[in-house]
Amino acid sequence: MKNLLTALFLILSVAFGYTQRSIINFNNNWKFILEDNASFSKENVDDTPWKTLNVPHDWSFEKGVRKGGDQGQGGGYHDGGIGWYRKYFDLEKESLSKITYINFDGVYMNSEVWVNGNYIAKRPYGYISFRYDISKHLKEGKNTIAVRVDNSLEPSARWYHPCGIYAPVKLIEVNTTHFKPNSIFIKTPSITENKAIVSIGAEINGSLKKLKYEVKLFSPEGKELTSKCEKLAVANPAYQLEVENPKLWSPKTPNVYRAVTQILDGKRVIDEVETTFGFKTVEWKTETGFWLNGENVKLKGVCEHWEGGPLGGAWTKPMLRWKLQSLKDMGINAIRPSHNPTPPMFYDICDEIGLLVMDEIFDGWHKKAPQDYGKQAFDEWWQRDVKEWITRDRNHPSIFVWSLGNETHSDVAPEMVEFGKNLDPTRLFTSGAGNPEDMDIQGVNGGSETKSFIEGKTLEKPFISTEAPHTWQTRGYYRTQTWWRDNELPGTYELPNLTEKEIFFYEGINPKNWRNRKQRFNSSYDNATVRVSARKYWEVMRDTPWHSGHFRWTGFDYYGEAGLVHGGLPFNLFMGGALDVAGFKKDLFYFYKSQWTQEPMIHMLPHWAHPRMKEGTVIPVWVYSNADEVELFLNGKSLGKDKPGTVWNQMQCEWMVPYKEGKLEAIAYIDGKEVKRTLFNTSEQPSKLKTSVQKLEAEDSFEASYIITSESLDENNNLYPYGENKIYYNIQGDVTKVSMENGNPIDPTSRTKSDFRALFFGKTRLFLRAQPNAKQASIITGAILGDKALYLSNEITIDTEVISVLGTTSTSNLEVFYTTNGDNPEVNGQPYSKPFSISDGTTVKAVVKQNGKVVLAMEETFGKNEGLFWGDEHSADMWIGRGVNISAEDGILEGTAKPSREARRFKGTGFVDFKGGEGAITWYQENDGEGGDYSIRFRYMHNNEGKMHPMKLYVNDEYIRTLEFKPTGGWEKEWKFVPTIITLKSGANNIKLETTGTSGPYIDELFID
Repeated sequence: MKNLLTALFLILSVAFGYTQRSIINFNNNWKFILEDNASFSKENVDDTPWKTLNVPHDWSFEKGVRKGGDQGQGGGYHDGGIGWYRKYFDLEKESLSKITYINFDGVYMNSEVWVNGNYIAKRPYGYISFRYDISKHLKEGKNTIAVRVDNSLEPSARWYHPCGIYAPVKLIEVNTTHFKPNSIFIKTPSITENKAIVSIGAEINGSLKKLKYEVKLFSPEGKELTSKCEKLAVANPAYQLEVENPKLWSPKTPNVYRAVTQILDGKRVIDEVETTFGFKTVEWKTETGFWLNGENVKLKGVCEHWEGGPLGGAWTKPMLRWKLQSLKDMGINAIRPSHNPTPPMFYDICDEIGLLVMDEIFDGWHKKAPQDYGKQAFDEWWQRDVKEWITRDRNHPSIFVWSLGNETHSDVAPEMVEFGKNLDPTRLFTSGAGNPEDMDIQGVNGGSETKSFIEGKTLEKPFISTEAPHTWQTRGYYRTQTWWRDNELPGTYELPNLTEKEIFFYEGINPKNWRNRKQRFNSSYDNATVRVSARKYWEVMRDTPWHSGHFRWTGFDYYGEAGLVHGGLPFNLFMGGALDVAGFKKDLFYFYKSQWTQEPMIHMLPHWAHPRMKEGTVIPVWVYSNADEVELFLNGKSLGKDKPGTVWNQMQCEWMVPYKEGKLEAIAYIDGKEVKRTLFNTSEQPSKLKTSVQKLEAEDSFEASYIITSESLDENNNLYPYGENKIYYNIQGDVTKVSMENGNPIDPTSRTKSDFRALFFGKTRLFLRAQPNAKQASIITGAILGDKALYLSNEITIDTEVISVLGTTSTSNLEVFYTTNGDNPEVNGQPYSKPFSISDGTTVKAVVKQNGKVVLAMEETFGKNEGLFWGDEHSADMWIGRGVNISAEDGILEGTAKPSREARRFKGTGFVDFKGGEGAITWYQENDGEGGDYSIRFRYMHNNEGKMHPMKLYVNDEYIRTLEFKPTGGWEKEWKFVPTIITLKSGANNIKLETTGTSGPYIDELFID
C-alpha cells in the first residue's frame, strides 16, 4: 500500500507540475555552417555535411587573419559573415506542461532563433545574454532549434569581436509558477560588525494560490544561517533577514554567501533559485577617492576585452579562470570589462577570487565603428539591454560601479543614469570619459595620464582613471631609447633615455619594409608609451589622495586595433598588456607584482644572451622586487646592492653593467636574509625542446583544458631568448585543438588550422580542450632546432617527444628522417641520429614516423636573411621625427575607390584609385588625450591639367570643408600634399574624404603631424 501511495504521489507531482526546475547543459553537439540560406531555419534540413562542434564557438577566430579581413585593422583583419547553428534535442511528454526557456549567455551578433521551424525573435547586441520562452513550439520527441548569426555588416566594433555562439547555452525547464528570470534582487541596506540586514525581493510568474515563499541564507562555509517562510500574497514578495557577524567581501577576503529562494506547495518545491551575494560597503569621496568596507583603497585595475588572450571570444570557464587568476596573481584588485558586459561566468569567478568589477555596458551610444551596435540598434534596444544587464548582474558582490559607455557623448546619458538607478539604486554610475557631467563619478581615459591634468585638476566629484596608463611592451624585446607613440606630446611627464645611444638593434621587420614608424616592436624597459610610464603613473595614483585608482590599458594583449599603435599588417594584435596573448608574463607583469603583492618575489631583465653585442657595451640591468634590497653578481663577482625605491624611476633596482658573457645572478634580501634569487646564463644556439603540460580542471558544464608550453633550450638547459624555430604538434586522443599562440604580433601562421607555431623569443603554446567523457590524450612534438641566422653556429638538432596529456600513454619509438637538399625526406631522407651542419640558405626537411606512419612533416630554413632582422644604430634613421601616417588602402573604401599598385613611389602597400568614378575613404584615428586641433596632410597625385578634383572632408561624420587637389605633374610618381587643420575629439575619430561630382586623384596616405 505504501509503495502504491508513493507511486501515486509521483504521478500527481508530475501531472500538477510539482517538480523543481531543471537546467540542462546545451553546449554540446551543435551543427554549424558558414553560409546563409533561409531554408536552414526549417525543422527538417539535411545538415549532415555541416560541422559538428561544441560551443563556445567563434568562427571568426577559427578562420583567422586575412589581408582585407572584414573587421579591418580594428578587428585584427578577421572576417565576419553569416553562420547558422542547429541542434536536436528530445523531450518527454510531461515537459510539455512546463515552461521551457532557451538561455544564451552571448551570441555575436544579430542572432535569430527558430524552434521546430517557428520564428522566435531577434537580438541585435552581441554582448548581452538573453532567453526565450519556447514552450508553445515544443513537442514530444525530437525537437530542432536553429540559430542564425549575422555579422555581414562590418566592422561592427573598434576591436576584434567574436562571431557566433561564443558563450554557454542552457535549456531551463520550470513549472508554470516560477521565479521570473533575473527577478531576484538581494540588497544589504545595513552592515555593521555584529549584524547585517539582508533584503531579498523576487517576482513570480503564475498562480500563487496556496503557495509559500521561503528564503534560506547560507554562510561561505555552507552552513545554514537563517530562513523565513510565509504564504504568498503578492507576485513580488520581499523579505528582510538578519545575519550575525557578517564576513565582509573584498579582494583580500572574497566571502561569498548563498541565498536559496523557493516556491513551496506544502513541503513540495515548485521552484528554486540559488543566488550568491556578499556584504560590503562602498563610498566615493571627492577628496580621498574610493573607500571599501571603511578602508581607503586604491583601485589597482586593468581593462580587459573579452577577446584578450589566446582563444578569440570562445572562452570556457576553466580557461577564463586561468586568465583572471593570472591577472590576480599580478596584484590587481579590480577589472573593467571593456567595453561591454561579459557572460555571467566572468562575474562568478570575480566573486570567488576577489576582483572588483567596473561593469560596462556599451562602447558608444551612437555610431563609432562603421556598423556597430550604436549605429545598428542602440536607439531601439538600449533600454532592454540595460535592463537585462543590470538585473542579471546586480547581485554580484564583485560589481562595485556601473559604467554606461566609453569615450562617447550624447543627450541620452541622463536618461540612462535614471533608468539604471531605477533597476539598482545601490550602486553609482560612471563612464569611460562619456558625459562626465551626468555621472556620479567622473571617469577619464587617456587624458588622465598628463602632467597638466594631474597637477592642475580641480575636482567637483569623485574621480577614477578608467583607461590609463597606455604603455606597450613586446615580450623579450628591449630598447634603451624612449619611444612615444605620437612623438613626445605637450604636458607629458619626463621619461629620459636609459643610455646616450641605443644599444639593441634587432627588429621583427627590417625598418626599410615598415609601412610607417609604428611598425616596430615595443621595449620591455617600460619606456614605450603615449605619454607616461607605468612606473610614473603608479606613483601618481598612489600619492594623489583624490585619485581613486586606475584601470591600465590592458591586462592581456588582444587581437585587433592593430593599426592604432602598431601600424597595421603584418601586425594583427595590440601589445598593451602585462601578459601577451599566449598568457606569457611580460616584464611589466613583474613590475606590478613587485608593487602590489607581499609574497617575496624577484624578476630580472633583460636576458643575458647578446651574441651580436660588443663586449663591454654598458647594459641597464633592472630587477623588480618587493624585498628590502637586491644584490647583483656577474660571474660570481658582486656588483653591489640596490634598494627598491618609492619614486617612479627608483622602483626598479638598477645597475649599469658592461656586457660580458657568463652568469648574471640577482639575490633578494629581507632583514639581511636571502629570500629569493634568479639568474641568467648566456645561452648558445637552441638544441633542445622543453615541453610542459598545465591542466585546468573541469568545472560547471565545461570539460578540462590544457596548456602545452614549449621552450627552446641550449645544450646546458638555458633558455635561448631569441628562439624562433617552428614547433610541430600531432594531437592524439580525446582532446580538441583550440589554438596555438606565441605572442608574436606579426606571425601570419593560422592559430587554429596549422600544425605548427614558431617560437617567439624562445616560447610558444598549444591550447587544448578535452572532449566530453575524455579518457586518453597525448601529443607528439617535433622541431628542427638551431640559430635561424646561423650566426652562433651552423649545427642543427632535431628533437621529438611523445607527451601524455590525459590518461596513460604507451611509449612508442619515433623515427626521424631528414634531408638538406630539398628532397622529400619520406622517400629520400636519412635517419636522424645526431646533430649535423648546414650552409647558408639551407632548408631542412624532416618527417617523424610513429609505428611506420608519418605523424609530423617539418620544414625549417636557415640563413643570414632568416628570422629576426639584426641591424645597427642607423637602421631606423629614416623614421626619426616622422608623424603618424595611415595608408589610404587600409581605410574603409566606398564606391569605386579601390586599392592599387599601378604607380611608383607610393608608401606602404599601395594607394587608392577612384577608377574614374566616385567614392570615399574613411580613416580611423585614436586620440588618447584631450580634444584639440591637429595638422593633417593628404599625400596624392594626378595630372589632369586645370582640374582641382574637389573632395569633401568629414571628421566624425560632420562636414568640415572641401579640399582642392591641384595637378602634381604626373600620374606615375609625382606625389604632393594637401594640408589642413582639423579638430579631433578625445577617443575614437573618423576622418573621411569623399568625391563630389568628379572622380578623385590617387590618394596614398593621411599624415597627422
